[in-house]
Amino acid sequence: MAQPRDPSAQLGPMKPLPALIFSSRWLQLPLYIGLIVAQCVYVFLFLKELWHLVTHAFDFSEQQIMLVVLGLIDVVMISNLLIMVIVGGYETFVSRLRLEGHPDQPEWLSHVNASVLKIKLAMAIIGISSIHLLRTFIEAGNIGGLGRTTNYTESGVLLQTLIHVVFILSAIGIAWVDRMTAHPSKAH
Repeated sequence: MAQPRDPSAQLGPMKPLPALIFSSRWLQLPLYIGLIVAQCVYVFLFLKELWHLVTHAFDFSEQQIMLVVLGLIDVVMISNLLIMVIVGGYETFVSRLRLEGHPDQPEWLSHVNASVLKIKLAMAIIGISSIHLLRTFIEAGNIGGLGRTTNYTESGVLLQTLIHVVFILSAIGIAWVDRMTAHPSKAH
């Protein structure tokens, strides 16, 4: 019975310059490892905030609990963004993970490419921005209130809302350009 051939063996050796250029993709590996370290920091932050919530559950008002929970959701969403960048970026730009048939393979990974990754990242950034904006709106109720303080000003809330709208318009623009380049005959 014949052994299956290694597809890379059929290509033959690369010339030095193309081999160097192709191998340079491995320079991104320390960047992805650094993002894994950042993920560990976010896990620690999440556990610290969760402990803060649990130990002060009887002392906090409903609004304070809601703000802490939104902070926890924010950490999870940023963590999800990190996973998308680490796994999707490594798979797209460095090397295949070879997860076909693995029971824990993320559904989205089977069709990830630079374009899909870009749109997923834009949507994740909008989600994170939405959580920040929601937290701002909750605390903005204290603007101008007697005896209640807030770190937000009216112009700060307005600017944060404007930035969120720019994120949404940017994501729409990215998706539109992606659709035009993927289906040029349908764009006309």
